[in-house]
Amino acid sequence: MRAVIRRNKQLVCDEVADLSPGPGQILVRTLACGICGSDLHALHHMEHMIETATRASGGFGTGFDPTADTVFGHEFCAEVLDHGPGSPKSIRTGARVVSVPITLTEAGFESLGYSNRLPGGFAERMLLTESMVLEVPNGLPTDQAALTEPFAVGEHAVAMARLDRDSVCMVIGCGPVGLAVIAALKARGHGPVIATDYSPRRRASAERLGADLVIDPSKESPHARWESYGVPVQRAAQSMARMMGKTFGRPVVFECVGAPG
Repeated sequence: MRAVIRRNKQLVCDEVADLSPGPGQILVRTLACGICGSDLHALHHMEHMIETATRASGGFGTGFDPTADTVFGHEFCAEVLDHGPGSPKSIRTGARVVSVPITLTEAGFESLGYSNRLPGGFAERMLLTESMVLEVPNGLPTDQAALTEPFAVGEHAVAMARLDRDSVCMVIGCGPVGLAVIAALKARGHGPVIATDYSPRRRASAERLGADLVIDPSKESPHARWESYGVPVQRAAQSMARMMGKTFGRPVVFECVGAPG
């Protein structure tokens, strides 16, 4: 089967071995796959990225070699083709699915997109762990379903944050993860939400997703606006509480850039 392979810090289209699902696995055909910012970084800096990840959380799998061939792709939507031996077949053949990008094998786990043994979504087919897949709801477009993984990152960040019901939140960086954070905050009813990014396109997306205040940091400091927006609001809430019955909770910052400056 064909795949786009990271080889010698370049991307090449080549043939890789066909796959056969083992126990607990399903064989799927890639329908859509996103290009993550980590893929762009890993193309040229995989060794540094793996070293950092290993120190932080144990690495990307068993015996990963950052100099060997790797097939990227962990933000995907796929179609079920076949089931491994003894499968309960809880997900029917032909169903569209998304998944946590980790496949369990007899040797341990493989992080899809960062594995030498199993290909990620930049290949025509993948092996997924059957117990980790979710069927795509009927009517949800395939390309939007492929956004499940990056949106889950934002949802997880919001779920883990120490938010009060009416926290004032600032999201620094409105790339895919920052936008996912904004969407998760607004879906949970949090706000006001302050969003800041240099890109006009990303600021516009943040506004469409419900950010209450959008700031261009090339024109003004978001931190100055944070102080003028957050602290006075805290004070004003004391006098407004009598009229509106509303107070603001703990201010929370979501840093979604990951780069100095």
